[in-house]
Amino acid sequence: MSNTTIHSTRCLSAPIDRVYEAFANPQYLKEWWGPEGFTNTIHEFDLRVGGKWRLTMHGPEKGNYENAAIFTLVEPGKRVAWTRESQPYFDMEVGFENVAEGKTVISFTMKFETAEECEKMKKFVEPKNEENFDRLERVLVKMQVEG
Repeated sequence: MSNTTIHSTRCLSAPIDRVYEAFANPQYLKEWWGPEGFTNTIHEFDLRVGGKWRLTMHGPEKGNYENAAIFTLVEPGKRVAWTRESQPYFDMEVGFENVAEGKTVISFTMKFETAEECEKMKKFVEPKNEENFDRLERVLVKMQVEG
């Protein structure tokens, strides 16, 4: 990885189709996207190249954080990428990889313009991505129970 990239991964105990559905379906996505304590209002989620994703992340104590992005790559069950149109600016790719029966690796790759921007975000982003993955694991269990 370069000094302008933050990469986070987690091996999940769920089949790839369920993990992808947890991302591709806004009903599930809003439940796990972002750090612990955040809630989301998804205003637009047009999962296709050129489609827009607009959401408001509501902080646990205070604050609403507007997010806007345009999808640049959509390969169902493999990869989804977007470019953020709101600060902080970076390109994001989410990867999905089947590694064994009922096991999927999800990866987040964030690419920043400069090493300085990346370094500034890294201390915050790396632990928050882990919280994101923790929340995703809880949603995947719920999806399995709902069947």
